[in-house]
Amino acid sequence: MPETWIVKRVLDWTVGYLQRKGDERPRLSAEWLLCYVTGLSRVEVYTHFDKPLTADELAAMHEAVARRGRGEPLQYVTGEMPFRHIVMRCEQGVLIPRPETEILVDAALEGVDAALASGVAYDDVRRRTAARTGSKRAERDARLAELRAALVPNEDGLLDERAVDEYLREAAALEAEAAEAPLGVRVLDLCTGTGCIALSIASERPGTAVVATDLSSQAVRLAKHNRDTLGLADAVDVYECDLAAAVPAELMGTFSVLVSNPPYIPTAVLERDVPPEVRDHEPHLALDGGPDGLDIFRRVLDLAPRVLAPAGWFCVELSEDNVEAAADLCRIQGGWRTVEVRQDLTGRPRVLLAVREEA
Repeated sequence: MPETWIVKRVLDWTVGYLQRKGDERPRLSAEWLLCYVTGLSRVEVYTHFDKPLTADELAAMHEAVARRGRGEPLQYVTGEMPFRHIVMRCEQGVLIPRPETEILVDAALEGVDAALASGVAYDDVRRRTAARTGSKRAERDARLAELRAALVPNEDGLLDERAVDEYLREAAALEAEAAEAPLGVRVLDLCTGTGCIALSIASERPGTAVVATDLSSQAVRLAKHNRDTLGLADAVDVYECDLAAAVPAELMGTFSVLVSNPPYIPTAVLERDVPPEVRDHEPHLALDGGPDGLDIFRRVLDLAPRVLAPAGWFCVELSEDNVEAAADLCRIQGGWRTVEVRQDLTGRPRVLLAVREEA
């Protein structure tokens, strides 16, 4: 009689196996893989200890554990990574989003809000947003008509309370949506990778028009996939190019925010000090920043004055070892009203934020 592999047994075996393979967080890895294979949440893993895995689940778990045991990042094994309020599709060949990058998004959103507060708006962006919200409004109007038709009194002349409540909720949502003024701010995201920065900005500030670029055709394809999956095709344009080479000329100088997470690890550090899980599996194109880690940053900095509108925000993620040097390069370049360095979630200096002078 074949052995029965229940959740607890699989969890315990996987923890031990990954521990022997040198996984720094074997229990977290085991939980994540079990969730991926079974569809259970992390809480449900512990409340369904006696649940047997199916033959297909066991086969999938075996393959996933073997890949993790070889040092492959969990995000590549499971194919996804939660980032802020969205979930990104991940795959070999494209940089995995990091929690630290969420601080970079915070800075970029501040720039969007500052531009809105100062009255920045472009008519074409507003029209684009209005068309998108108009389409959604038409769908909601049709839904309201459907709900209204269902409000038929019973034989006592009374309406069903649940149907009335649902109608009122939908009507309130429509009214709130109609009251939202279309925004008109533009953001440029260079070296977009999975698109996590661009898509977070677009999803958290509806009405913002985002342009994202990447040199990697695989990254561009993945970013477009993530964009379409999240329903943000009308808000985010993705171009395959070297930095801003494919950005339409008429948009140059109109971006309220330039944000980037470029390659910033010094070559020697990448070869010597970066964990094998990163060095051996993630794309060097997205990691190697040259001798001091600032090769790509210097090019982005040169672009910034041509890309940004007056008072535009320049937000870049860099290494704790070179972000201060990058800030000095901004000061030397001139034209910046403020230049500062912010800390990441672990308290390390990581995000460069500079604001252009007014016109």
